[in-house]
Amino acid sequence: MKTSAILVLIAICLLFSSVPGVAALGGGEGWITVYSNVDGAAVYLNGEYKGMTTNGDLSILVYTTGTPYTTASVEKSGYTTYTSGVTMPAEGQTTTIYATLNQIVTPTPVSYGWIYVTSQPSGAEIYFNGDYRGLAPLTISDVWPGTYTISAEKNGYRTYSTTTSVSSGSQTSVYCPLTALSTSGALYVLSSPTNSNIYLDGTYKGITPMTINNLAPGTHILEIDHAGYYDWKSSVEVPSGGTKTVDTTLNPVPASTTGWLYVSSSPGGATVTLDGSTMGETPASGSLKLNNIAIGTHTVVLTRSGYEQYSTRTSVSSNTVTEVSAILQPTTTPSGTGGLSVTSSPSGANVFLDNQFIGITPLSISTVPTGSHVVSIKMDGYQEYSVTTPVNTGAVSTVSAALTQVTPTLKSPMIPVAGFIAILGAAFIVLRRRH
Repeated sequence: MKTSAILVLIAICLLFSSVPGVAALGGGEGWITVYSNVDGAAVYLNGEYKGMTTNGDLSILVYTTGTPYTTASVEKSGYTTYTSGVTMPAEGQTTTIYATLNQIVTPTPVSYGWIYVTSQPSGAEIYFNGDYRGLAPLTISDVWPGTYTISAEKNGYRTYSTTTSVSSGSQTSVYCPLTALSTSGALYVLSSPTNSNIYLDGTYKGITPMTINNLAPGTHILEIDHAGYYDWKSSVEVPSGGTKTVDTTLNPVPASTTGWLYVSSSPGGATVTLDGSTMGETPASGSLKLNNIAIGTHTVVLTRSGYEQYSTRTSVSSNTVTEVSAILQPTTTPSGTGGLSVTSSPSGANVFLDNQFIGITPLSISTVPTGSHVVSIKMDGYQEYSVTTPVNTGAVSTVSAALTQVTPTLKSPMIPVAGFIAILGAAFIVLRRRH
């Protein structure tokens, strides 16, 4: 009798030693699916080879009662290796892993170029991308190939600015002809609060407090803006050879639950719908102005005969103008390719182009077919962001998404220990009867 009791206890122990933990009763199955932007990539779980991706993914059958997988890696020769942690799926569920492999490219050595700058009259102060470099004539050495801004300033003359390109191992010449002012004046601009934006004649100049020099005498339009305050705008007289001081106090904007939405399109004449309601048509020039729009996220759709539908999600803030500017694409798909740059906040989101996974933010692709495409950005714990954007030949289209966090739905945990307690009770009764 004692031997039989011992055998029963040994059988119970063997039953539970074959699965990890009390909850590992049964043989539940789940799946781990790995998506990759590169086919033929080898997938490893806890260092064990599981197969290669085909048509963008690989699905792996796993047992929920077995030893859990904690790490995954995706590898292919000539590409960087992707590694991540693994969350085991529940029975009948699937855990998804998105892996982006970047091709390893050996950079080609590039030599510097240089820029030779002259001015008329000579002796102008030369600025390279806003940094002072000296007086013209001037040679700016050791310039990396690319496009740069050259500005020339001289008292009594209007500032001259131009862009120029520099090639590897060669000289680029820039000539700066300056136009004389009759007698320049200046503005000294102060504001409360400080660090407000200054616009003079529609051009951004900097933040307060600031002195604006080399201004033509006469009437100018001065505007001062600051977030949370009403804009200040007025005409000011700049004296010949003197300095005009402007000191303004901005009025705070009271809290509001609405804002403004300005919608424009190229070409105009597009029908605008906001969250499914028709709001009017975009004018040939300028914007369709929508007032008293509730703060929050809205869907804006533009349609025009002969052109692809344009759709985007945009956020409206309190007492703030939000602009939507759409470049409509003809329905005939043009040939060629362009670039696409996708960023998100937070980064690390999955990017889909026309429902095809293409990588993780931040992401740049240089060979996207020209035309209208749907870009979707997805991230666990955040609302999906989707927008239709045009891609033009030889140009780079930019998509930037501020993802909105969602409140997760809590699920009641499974309690698989009930079966274990029942079995243990039955064993205890058997042992007592045998005694």
